[in-house]
Amino acid sequence: MKMIPDINEYYAECILCPRRCRADRREGGTGFCGMSSELKAAKAYLHMWEEPCITGEHGSGTVFFSGCNLKCIFCQNSDLSLNGLGKVISTDELAQSFIKLQEKKASNINLVTGVCFIPHIVNAVTIAREQGLTIPVLYNSSGYESVESLKMLEGCIDIYMPDMKYMSSETAAAYSFAGDYPETAKKAIAEMFAQTGPAVIGEDGLMKKGVLVRHMVLPGCVPESKKILRYLRETYGNDIYISIMNQYTPMPSVADHSLLSRKVSEEEYERVLDFADKIGIEKGFTQSGEAAKESFVPVWDFEGI
Repeated sequence: MKMIPDINEYYAECILCPRRCRADRREGGTGFCGMSSELKAAKAYLHMWEEPCITGEHGSGTVFFSGCNLKCIFCQNSDLSLNGLGKVISTDELAQSFIKLQEKKASNINLVTGVCFIPHIVNAVTIAREQGLTIPVLYNSSGYESVESLKMLEGCIDIYMPDMKYMSSETAAAYSFAGDYPETAKKAIAEMFAQTGPAVIGEDGLMKKGVLVRHMVLPGCVPESKKILRYLRETYGNDIYISIMNQYTPMPSVADHSLLSRKVSEEEYERVLDFADKIGIEKGFTQSGEAAKESFVPVWDFEGI
C-alpha cells in the first residue's frame, strides 16, 4: 500500500463514484455528493450497535463521513448525507482519529460512507499503519461504488460491509435516484469479495477479513428482499455473511409515502427470515425486538473529530 502523492487530481474531474459527475471539486466546488475536495466527517467514536462480529466487547471504531452519492428519500442520516453536516479535517487528523480509537480498544476502524473521500482514506490508513495501527479497517458502504475506485482501496481495507438495497431498477430509481444500483452493487460486491476472499472470524469472535452484506427490509418489498437473498446465496454461498435488518425507520421526509411511511411489519420480516432459512443461508445475522427507532441515529456532535 502506497501514499497517493497528489490526491487533488482525483477531485479535478471527479469520477470516484458511479455517478461520474466529472465535477471539479477543488476550491470549493462540489460534486453530486455535495462534497468538495475538503475532507469532512461528523463523528469518530466507539459504536456498540453493529453486528456482534463487528462490535466486539468494546465497540467498533466508527467514523462517519459527510456527503453521499445516493439521495435515498428515506435516509436516517440526512443531516450528513444531504445537508453536508461535518467538520473539515486533514488527512493526518483522520489518521490520528484511527490511532485514538485503537487506543480505546476498538475492534476495528469502521469507515461509514467514505466513497466521496477515497483518496484521503487511502492516505490516512497508510499513515495510521505506519504509526502502529494494527486492527482491521472496515469499509461501510451503500454498495453504490465504482469498481475502479474500489481497486484503489485494495490492500487498505480488510473488511467490506456493503448494503445491497435493491434488485429492481425501478425501486432504486424511485427511492435513491439510481436506476443502475442493482447491477452496480453486484459488480462492487464482486470486487470486494475478490479483494478479501471468504470471510474469516477469529477465535475472539471478531471478523478479521471478508465481506458482510447488509440488507434492510423495506415496507412492501418482501419479494425484492427474497430476490436479493437468493442472488447472494447463489453467488457467494456461505463465503460471505449476510445481515438481514428490520430497523427501517420512517422519517418525516416520507410521511405521505404510500409504503415508506410505515415500519416493516413483523409478518413481513418473518417471511424474509423464513426464506433465508429455506435457501440455506447459514452465516447471517438478524435483528430482534423494536429495532426501528430514531434513537439509532447518532448525535452529530463531532466527537473524536
